[in-house]
Amino acid sequence: MKSPLLSLPGAVPAEGVDEGVAGHYGDLFREQRALADGAGFVDLSHRGVVAVSGEDRLSWLHLLLTQHVTDLPVGEATEALILSANGHIEHALYLVDDGLTVWMHVEPGTREALLAYLESMKFFYRVEVADRTADLAVVYLPAGSITPVPPGVVVRETAYGRELFLPRVDLEAFAEQAGPPAGILAHEALRVEQHRPRLGFETDHRTIPHELGWIGTAVHLQKGCYRGQETVARVQNLGKPPRRLVFLHLDGSEVHLPAAGTELRVADEDPDGRKIGFVTTSVRHHELGPVALALVKRNVPVDAPLLAGTTAAAQETVVEP
Repeated sequence: MKSPLLSLPGAVPAEGVDEGVAGHYGDLFREQRALADGAGFVDLSHRGVVAVSGEDRLSWLHLLLTQHVTDLPVGEATEALILSANGHIEHALYLVDDGLTVWMHVEPGTREALLAYLESMKFFYRVEVADRTADLAVVYLPAGSITPVPPGVVVRETAYGRELFLPRVDLEAFAEQAGPPAGILAHEALRVEQHRPRLGFETDHRTIPHELGWIGTAVHLQKGCYRGQETVARVQNLGKPPRRLVFLHLDGSEVHLPAAGTELRVADEDPDGRKIGFVTTSVRHHELGPVALALVKRNVPVDAPLLAGTTAAAQETVVEP
């Protein structure tokens, strides 16, 4: 769904999965600094919006999700995953309940599969599942923003900022009074700085929650009865995840950033030697310079210098080995 804000001055369309919104508005670092200072907003209207209503909504979702939501307080933001039977991550959901409806936003391109799964699991529960993407747009306001939220708009408030479920017809009017726009690339740079994984970027077909640090934030360890729970419990109690998320400081003298999927090797070993991981997201940060998130094998020493392709990289631990 193409955003009307692509008509704003300087807007350059994003590519790939984020197609449909602006990648930037002409000055990537200025946009990052504005967000870091609590100013501006980010158009996330390409994300899917799903609503679950009905008196059984929380107890029903509790059975399906990795998060404990039976007693989710009204207005409290949370996040959750849906796993495969083998414990691999299939969906990441960002939720808030307004007292009548659970609102969630999800990655572009995933809502159809999510809706199909939710519909297949309704059985006799008193719930209604609705795709609200056509009439609601997600907008991000950074932490510290003083931009007023329009009356009646549902808000997810987190430590990183507020996410608004804004009527899509009001998007252009909101943009006029919300301060300078920032593109998805600025939003991504701050996400990487904050070590926050993203479905489809830090995940592949075999990713489990432990590898990305989603235990605790999106997975509640004192609940069961959801698909994939056996794998979560087994790894938590008896094993260790095969991979771990790391933050990389990249050599700033390189012109190009290593692309997602770039192979990682230990720098002081044979450059044609064993692959120990791969880059998941790389960005240029307004203060840190070129940085990235990556997945490496659990047993890679935390202080080992790495090579991302031909680019030197220093590790910072996100998930402990």
